Amino acid sequence: MPSNISEGLSRKTAKDKLHFLNMAQASLSEMDAQLEISDRLRFIDSKAIESTYGLLTEVEMILIGLMKSIRNQ
Repeated sequence: MPSNISEGLSRKTAKDKLHFLNMAQASLSEMDAQLEISDRLRFIDSKAIESTYGLLTEVEMILIGLMKSIRNQ
């Protein structure tokens, strides 16, 4: 995900930037799924799960804001 954001922000056009940021958003969804699996299999304790979900949500909100700002340029 960080590599997609980095690559996207190095692109010249808004369309190209958004393409890579969309891939970063998809990677966030993948991370969410892996976290859910880890929770169901009890690989991670509930406190760590809660904390990580909070961080995922925060990153998603920042990414959405970045995408909106690029669309509005």
